[in-house]
Amino acid sequence: MELVTAPFQAALNAVTAWLAANPLAGAWYTAIVRFLFPVLAVLILYRAVRSLLRIPHTPETWGQLSLPNGTPLLLTHWENIIGRGKTADVYLNYPSISRQHAALCRGETGEWTVYDLGSKGGTLVNGEAVDGSAPVKLGDTITLGGVPLVFLPQTVAEREELERKRLAERPAAMWPSFLWLTVFQVLACLQLVIAEGTEASVWVPLSFLGLTAVMWLYAIILRCTHCVGFEMETIAFFLSTLSLAVTASSAPGSLFKQFAAIVLGLVLFLVLGLFLRDLGRVRKSRWCMAAAAMGLLGITLVLGNAKYGAVNWISIGGLSFQPSEIAKICYIFAGSATLERLFHKRNITLFILLTGVCIGLLGLMSDFGTAAIFFVTFLVIAYLRSGDWATLTLICGGAVFGAGIIVTFKPYILSRFASWGHAWEAASTTGYQQTRTMSAAASGGLLGMGGGNGWLHRIPAADTDLVFGMLCEEWGLLIAVLAVVGIITLAIFAVRACRVGRSSYYIIAACAAGSLLVFQTCLNVFGSVDLLPLTGVTFPFVSNGGSAMMSVWGLLAFLKATDTRENASFAIQRKPQRQLTEEARRMAEAVEDPFGEEQEADHEED
Repeated sequence: MELVTAPFQAALNAVTAWLAANPLAGAWYTAIVRFLFPVLAVLILYRAVRSLLRIPHTPETWGQLSLPNGTPLLLTHWENIIGRGKTADVYLNYPSISRQHAALCRGETGEWTVYDLGSKGGTLVNGEAVDGSAPVKLGDTITLGGVPLVFLPQTVAEREELERKRLAERPAAMWPSFLWLTVFQVLACLQLVIAEGTEASVWVPLSFLGLTAVMWLYAIILRCTHCVGFEMETIAFFLSTLSLAVTASSAPGSLFKQFAAIVLGLVLFLVLGLFLRDLGRVRKSRWCMAAAAMGLLGITLVLGNAKYGAVNWISIGGLSFQPSEIAKICYIFAGSATLERLFHKRNITLFILLTGVCIGLLGLMSDFGTAAIFFVTFLVIAYLRSGDWATLTLICGGAVFGAGIIVTFKPYILSRFASWGHAWEAASTTGYQQTRTMSAAASGGLLGMGGGNGWLHRIPAADTDLVFGMLCEEWGLLIAVLAVVGIITLAIFAVRACRVGRSSYYIIAACAAGSLLVFQTCLNVFGSVDLLPLTGVTFPFVSNGGSAMMSVWGLLAFLKATDTRENASFAIQRKPQRQLTEEARRMAEAVEDPFGEEQEADHEED
């Protein structure tokens, strides 16, 4: 390691020596780049945010149902509810059809299955009654409540028109944002070296240089595989850059660990994204993921160490990590795929049991911030599955009752919330952290004092729970708000993607991950400025912490999997789609010209 760092250390010593001899140069540099950083941040995020929020997503069409009068009804999902209800994917306004009459679902290899959802009028396939489910092929007639529907592919003209629309939605090129981000990283690195002076760690330039190299290497490799659309990764790399800046200012000795966590998080992002390609494999793995979520929390409860009042850390060989962060990924993975088949309003007992165990273990660990995050994520998943407000209301009532019991047995918990909204009245005791955070944030103004020039990093947990205050103080309110905007953009994209999502699993997992990131950000930001109780949760991608960094990169894979734009998501296999397209094209040509093969044969004979 010394052989690697020696040349960088020599160069760093030369730079810091020159800066020590010319202090005015460093002061002028800081004064100028304070104005440049917000401009660069806007240039970095503008293309990514605009592309994610403004590009319309043309639904992928996997087939169509033809009404008796010839009107086509497009199938734009892998799981389609057919019925008279307004929320049905295929809406049929016939009195004989139930509100949720049947479901037409596509398998991994392109096969289709129709499920009767307990309809009154019954479901038939080619005149035979469907008892539960039945396979369907292109050209079959599905009769719902006496209404015949022919299952057909798109015509060639329709397919080509949709392909033209999808090509017009090509994501914006992200290389300009990557260039601006590289400039931001170089300027930030130099700013932090100037602030640290002769005490600057060699890992400051090494970590920033390493992140720049990893970022470009990732983009080049995926671009060589014809992938496009790196908006989510651009936001994540920008926020990770801020994380390195915060760590360099508060804990320079942890820079290598934080950089390694970013790299490991990126690897987890890629591996999980590729794993999500096969939904059959996902469903088979759901029980292992559920056991992993409970096991990680259980092991932490037994072997964990207390930190800031919560037993949520495990130390091995001098390295400490937070298993509850990885448990978030396992929980969403299992929770989104627990039901064997969707569309039925069946109970969600197993999912409630999984949630109860996880939250109970977190309660015993006194990690109530993470417990609140799990509960909000549960509500999102449960609603997307059932849509039953009555059940969710009952569950919320039970949660309130459970919280009351916990407070009864652990009354000291209430003392943590005693200063909520009254931090300045207890500025020297329970409101110590919030009051210092608000003072530091106010002193930073819009542009900040410059990276490494703040004082909040001397306060405990400044680079984790109070990191929003550090961003405001050293980098300015503008950049701090842009960091929040980046997280919100990811969540909005997940909600918009619901309309064109292929599978309900991708939709539920993405919405759950997006909700988790937004809620966690709100707890961190509002908790640090006393608008919410300080719960001790991290700011996604920004806070110092290896486990938290790996976790949010893993959660990003769920969001990436919902991107259905052409070649924009490595998490989506295209081979089955191409096979289906070829089969659909042949079927469409046969439908348009049923005598084509015969005519072609006659032509060959002539």
